[in-house]
Amino acid sequence: MSEAKTRPTDVAVDAFLAGLPEPQQADSRALIALMREVTGEEPRMWGPSIVGFGSYHYRYATGREGDAPLTSFSPRKQNLTVYLSYGFEEQEELLARLGKHKLGKACLYVKRLADVDQAALRELVQQSVDELRRTNA
Repeated sequence: MSEAKTRPTDVAVDAFLAGLPEPQQADSRALIALMREVTGEEPRMWGPSIVGFGSYHYRYATGREGDAPLTSFSPRKQNLTVYLSYGFEEQEELLARLGKHKLGKACLYVKRLADVDQAALRELVQQSVDELRRTNA
């Protein structure tokens, strides 16, 4: 069975952020503050470009298992990618409040944090972390 590619690294988060253009640095620092507050965890690099907080162990029905951050984000060239633990089918009201965004299966894509409602974003992150902690306790 293959090993998970995204694992915690020893790269300093500040060193990673220093390599980003200024608008991405500011948004990344704001997301770090939000996710640190929600999780009570310090940021850590997962792989070369994901800033993660805390961790949980998962095991799929197929037998594949590993560790992943409770919540995380990656400042990509096109978008900030926020990784959450669930699909968004039951989050219609929050997503309507959120503002300008796109969705993946468990990813939220935003151009800039200024484009979204910070309270709605915090609530989405909080619900995701709460769900992971509840189901992986």
